[in-house]
Amino acid sequence: MSTKARVKDQRVVVVTGGARSGKSRFAKELAKQSGGEVVFVATASAQDEEMIRRIERHRRSRPRQWKMVEEEVDLVGVIDVLGEESKTVIIDCITLWLSNLIERGHRDKEILQETKRLSRALLQSPHTVILVTNDVGSGIVPENALARRFRDLAGEVNQILASSSQEVYLMVAGIPVKIKPNKPKVGGYL
Repeated sequence: MSTKARVKDQRVVVVTGGARSGKSRFAKELAKQSGGEVVFVATASAQDEEMIRRIERHRRSRPRQWKMVEEEVDLVGVIDVLGEESKTVIIDCITLWLSNLIERGHRDKEILQETKRLSRALLQSPHTVILVTNDVGSGIVPENALARRFRDLAGEVNQILASSSQEVYLMVAGIPVKIKPNKPKVGGYL
C-alpha cells in the first residue's frame, strides 16, 4: 500500500440515505464533476432475476468510458491495484459488501476490522473515493436476529467510514444534505 502523502484534492466522501433516495445518482454526479478517470466498483451479486435487472439498470446508467470493477468482498485489494495515478472511485454499495461478508460467514469483529482496514486504505490512496451506503437503522426494529445483526453492523460500518471521511451527504427524497464537514454549535455542543 502506498505510504505517499495524500494528494491535495484526494478525499473520501460518504453518500448515505434510505432506499431509492438518489444515493447512486448523486455519487455519479459527484464523480462526473471530477473531470478525470472514473472507476466504478460494484459490490452486488446477481443471485436472482430481480437483482440481475437492477444490476443491468445500474450498468446502463453509467457513462461507457468509466472503468468497471466487480468485487463483492476484497475492496482493499481493489484500492491497492488501482495504482498511484489519481482517479475518482465510486464504491456502490457498502451495505451490499456487508451482506456479502455476513453471507460468507465473517464474524462481527472480523467485519469491523476489515472496515477499519478499508478506511485506512482509502485515506492512504491517491484517489478520491465516493462510498455509497444505506442508512438502514432509521426504520423499525427488525423481527429476527440476522436482520438486527445486519442493521447494527451497518450502523457501525457507516460510523467508521464516515468518521474518516472528509465529506458526508445524507440523501433525502433525492436531495443531498451535506452533514460533514458541517459542525453546527448547538447548546454548547459541537
